[in-house]
Amino acid sequence: MYKFTTITNIIVPLPIENVDTDQIIPARFLKATDKNGFGDNLFADWRYNKDGSSKADFVLNNPKYKGAQILVAGKNFGSGSSREHAAWAIAGYGFKVVVSSFFADIFRNNAMNNFVLPVVVSEAFLADIFDSVNSDSKMTLTVDLENQKITNNATGKSENFAINSYKKECFLQGFDDIDYLLSKKDIIEKFEKQRL
Repeated sequence: MYKFTTITNIIVPLPIENVDTDQIIPARFLKATDKNGFGDNLFADWRYNKDGSSKADFVLNNPKYKGAQILVAGKNFGSGSSREHAAWAIAGYGFKVVVSSFFADIFRNNAMNNFVLPVVVSEAFLADIFDSVNSDSKMTLTVDLENQKITNNATGKSENFAINSYKKECFLQGFDDIDYLLSKKDIIEKFEKQRL
Protein backbone atom coordinates (compact mmCIF):
# COMPACT_ATOMS: atom_id res chain seq x y z
CA MET A 1 0.00 0.00 0.00
CA TYR A 2 1.15 3.55 -0.61
CA LYS A 3 1.76 6.03 2.19
CA PHE A 4 -0.66 8.94 2.09
CA THR A 5 0.75 12.22 3.38
CA THR A 6 -0.19 15.19 1.19
CA ILE A 7 -1.80 15.33 -2.26
CA THR A 8 -2.06 18.42 -4.47
CA ASN A 9 -4.01 17.64 -7.61
CA ILE A 10 -6.68 18.75 -10.03
CA ILE A 11 -10.21 17.62 -9.28
CA VAL A 12 -13.11 15.95 -11.03
CA PRO A 13 -16.24 17.97 -10.12
CA LEU A 14 -19.45 15.98 -9.68
CA PRO A 15 -21.91 18.53 -8.21
CA ILE A 16 -24.72 15.99 -7.86
CA GLU A 17 -26.36 15.28 -4.51
CA ASN A 18 -27.49 11.86 -3.24
CA VAL A 19 -25.22 9.79 -5.47
CA ASP A 20 -25.85 6.21 -4.37
CA THR A 21 -23.71 3.11 -4.72
CA ASP A 22 -25.80 1.81 -7.63
CA GLN A 23 -24.92 4.95 -9.56
CA ILE A 24 -21.27 4.60 -8.57
CA ILE A 25 -21.15 0.95 -9.70
CA PRO A 26 -24.34 -0.56 -11.16
CA ALA A 27 -25.50 -3.90 -9.72
CA ARG A 28 -24.84 -5.83 -12.95
CA PHE A 29 -21.09 -5.47 -12.32
CA LEU A 30 -21.16 -7.06 -8.86
CA LYS A 31 -20.56 -10.63 -10.03
CA ALA A 32 -16.77 -10.25 -9.96
CA THR A 33 -15.00 -11.45 -6.85
CA ASP A 34 -11.83 -9.39 -7.12
CA LYS A 35 -11.17 -5.68 -7.56
CA ASN A 36 -9.72 -5.81 -11.08
CA GLY A 37 -11.53 -3.79 -13.72
CA PHE A 38 -13.97 -1.99 -11.46
CA GLY A 39 -12.51 1.42 -12.32
CA ASP A 40 -13.54 0.88 -15.94
CA ASN A 41 -17.18 0.68 -14.84
CA LEU A 42 -17.22 3.59 -12.40
CA PHE A 43 -20.43 5.58 -13.05
CA ALA A 44 -21.03 3.26 -16.02
CA ASP A 45 -24.62 4.32 -16.72
CA TRP A 46 -23.64 8.00 -16.73
CA ARG A 47 -20.37 7.42 -18.53
CA TYR A 48 -21.34 5.12 -21.42
CA ASN A 49 -24.13 4.77 -23.96
CA LYS A 50 -25.89 1.41 -24.31
CA ASP A 51 -23.57 0.51 -27.20
CA GLY A 52 -20.52 1.05 -24.96
CA SER A 53 -19.46 4.35 -26.52
CA SER A 54 -18.53 7.22 -24.23
CA LYS A 55 -21.01 9.98 -23.41
CA ALA A 56 -19.15 13.14 -24.35
CA ASP A 57 -20.97 15.29 -21.79
CA PHE A 58 -20.04 13.21 -18.71
CA VAL A 59 -17.23 14.67 -16.65
CA LEU A 60 -15.05 11.51 -16.53
CA ASN A 61 -14.97 11.53 -20.32
CA ASN A 62 -13.65 15.09 -20.45
CA PRO A 63 -9.90 14.96 -21.26
CA LYS A 64 -9.16 18.10 -19.24
CA TYR A 65 -9.75 16.11 -16.04
CA LYS A 66 -7.48 13.24 -17.03
CA GLY A 67 -5.13 12.26 -14.22
CA ALA A 68 -7.25 13.79 -11.47
CA GLN A 69 -6.89 11.95 -8.17
CA ILE A 70 -9.54 13.92 -6.26
CA LEU A 71 -13.28 13.52 -6.83
CA VAL A 72 -15.45 16.34 -5.44
CA ALA A 73 -19.09 15.32 -5.11
CA GLY A 74 -22.32 16.84 -3.89
CA LYS A 75 -23.88 16.19 -0.49
CA ASN A 76 -24.75 12.62 0.60
CA PHE A 77 -22.28 10.65 -1.49
CA GLY A 78 -22.29 6.84 -1.30
CA SER A 79 -25.78 6.29 0.06
CA GLY A 80 -27.81 3.18 -0.74
CA SER A 81 -26.52 -0.38 -0.54
CA SER A 82 -23.44 -1.32 1.42
CA ARG A 83 -21.56 -2.74 -1.58
CA GLU A 84 -17.82 -2.39 -1.14
CA HIS A 85 -17.57 -2.56 -4.94
CA ALA A 86 -18.35 1.20 -5.01
CA ALA A 87 -15.09 1.89 -3.17
CA TRP A 88 -13.29 -0.61 -5.41
CA ALA A 89 -14.50 1.28 -8.49
CA ILE A 90 -13.40 4.66 -7.14
CA ALA A 91 -9.98 3.34 -6.14
CA GLY A 92 -9.67 1.38 -9.39
CA TYR A 93 -10.26 4.52 -11.42
CA GLY A 94 -7.36 6.21 -9.62
CA PHE A 95 -9.05 8.46 -7.10
CA LYS A 96 -7.20 8.79 -3.81
CA VAL A 97 -9.57 11.33 -2.23
CA VAL A 98 -13.31 11.95 -2.36
CA VAL A 99 -14.58 15.28 -1.01
CA SER A 100 -18.21 15.90 -0.03
CA SER A 101 -20.21 17.65 2.68
CA PHE A 102 -21.67 14.28 3.79
CA PHE A 103 -20.91 10.59 3.24
CA ALA A 104 -22.98 7.53 4.03
CA ASP A 105 -21.26 5.79 6.97
CA ILE A 106 -20.78 2.40 5.31
CA PHE A 107 -19.39 3.94 2.14
CA ARG A 108 -16.98 6.10 4.17
CA ASN A 109 -15.63 3.02 5.98
CA ASN A 110 -15.41 1.00 2.76
CA ALA A 111 -13.52 3.86 1.13
CA MET A 112 -10.95 4.02 3.92
CA ASN A 113 -10.53 0.23 3.85
CA ASN A 114 -9.59 0.62 0.17
CA PHE A 115 -7.19 3.54 0.72
CA VAL A 116 -9.55 6.20 -0.58
CA LEU A 117 -9.65 9.13 1.84
CA PRO A 118 -13.16 10.58 2.35
CA VAL A 119 -12.89 14.25 3.32
CA VAL A 120 -15.96 15.93 4.81
CA VAL A 121 -16.13 19.70 4.34
CA SER A 122 -18.77 22.31 5.08
CA GLU A 123 -21.40 23.03 2.45
CA ALA A 124 -19.95 26.55 2.06
CA PHE A 125 -16.45 25.17 1.40
CA LEU A 126 -17.86 22.63 -1.06
CA ALA A 127 -19.65 25.43 -2.93
CA ASP A 128 -16.38 27.40 -3.00
CA ILE A 129 -14.62 24.44 -4.66
CA PHE A 130 -17.34 24.11 -7.30
CA ASP A 131 -17.22 27.88 -7.97
CA SER A 132 -13.44 27.69 -8.38
CA VAL A 133 -13.47 24.75 -10.80
CA ASN A 134 -16.19 26.44 -12.85
CA SER A 135 -13.81 29.39 -13.27
CA ASP A 136 -10.68 27.29 -13.87
CA SER A 137 -10.85 23.56 -14.62
CA LYS A 138 -7.16 23.22 -13.71
CA MET A 139 -7.58 24.54 -10.17
CA THR A 140 -6.13 22.26 -7.48
CA LEU A 141 -6.86 21.13 -3.97
CA THR A 142 -4.24 20.21 -1.40
CA VAL A 143 -5.19 17.50 1.08
CA ASP A 144 -2.75 17.37 4.02
CA LEU A 145 -3.56 14.28 6.08
CA GLU A 146 -0.94 14.86 8.77
CA ASN A 147 -2.51 18.22 9.67
CA GLN A 148 -6.03 17.13 8.61
CA LYS A 149 -6.39 20.18 6.40
CA ILE A 150 -7.81 20.71 2.91
CA THR A 151 -6.99 23.84 0.92
CA ASN A 152 -8.60 25.30 -2.18
CA ASN A 153 -5.48 26.61 -3.90
CA ALA A 154 -7.52 28.89 -6.16
CA THR A 155 -8.88 30.91 -3.25
CA GLY A 156 -6.46 30.06 -0.44
CA LYS A 157 -9.35 28.97 1.78
CA SER A 158 -8.77 25.99 4.07
CA GLU A 159 -10.77 23.77 6.38
CA ASN A 160 -9.84 21.05 8.82
CA PHE A 161 -11.38 17.62 8.48
CA ALA A 162 -11.88 14.73 10.88
CA ILE A 163 -10.54 11.17 10.67
CA ASN A 164 -10.21 8.60 13.42
CA SER A 165 -6.67 8.15 14.69
CA TYR A 166 -6.46 4.46 13.74
CA LYS A 167 -7.33 5.03 10.08
CA LYS A 168 -5.10 8.11 9.97
CA GLU A 169 -2.12 6.03 11.10
CA CYS A 170 -2.96 3.33 8.54
CA PHE A 171 -3.01 5.89 5.70
CA LEU A 172 0.18 7.61 6.85
CA GLN A 173 2.05 4.30 7.22
CA GLY A 174 0.52 2.57 4.20
CA PHE A 175 -0.96 -0.15 6.41
CA ASP A 176 -4.01 -2.31 5.89
CA ASP A 177 -5.55 -3.89 9.02
CA ILE A 178 -3.15 -6.86 8.98
CA ASP A 179 -0.09 -4.64 8.46
CA TYR A 180 -1.22 -2.54 11.42
CA LEU A 181 -1.50 -5.58 13.68
CA LEU A 182 1.90 -6.84 12.54
CA SER A 183 3.41 -3.44 13.36
CA LYS A 184 2.20 -3.94 16.94
CA LYS A 185 3.49 -7.53 17.18
CA ASP A 186 6.10 -6.76 19.87
CA ILE A 187 3.56 -4.93 22.03
CA ILE A 188 1.04 -7.76 21.65
CA GLU A 189 3.63 -10.42 22.50
CA LYS A 190 4.76 -8.47 25.56
CA PHE A 191 1.17 -8.11 26.74
CA GLU A 192 0.53 -11.84 26.27
CA LYS A 193 3.66 -12.79 28.24
CA GLN A 194 2.55 -10.58 31.13
CA ARG A 195 -0.78 -12.43 31.25
CA LEU A 196 0.90 -15.84 31.76
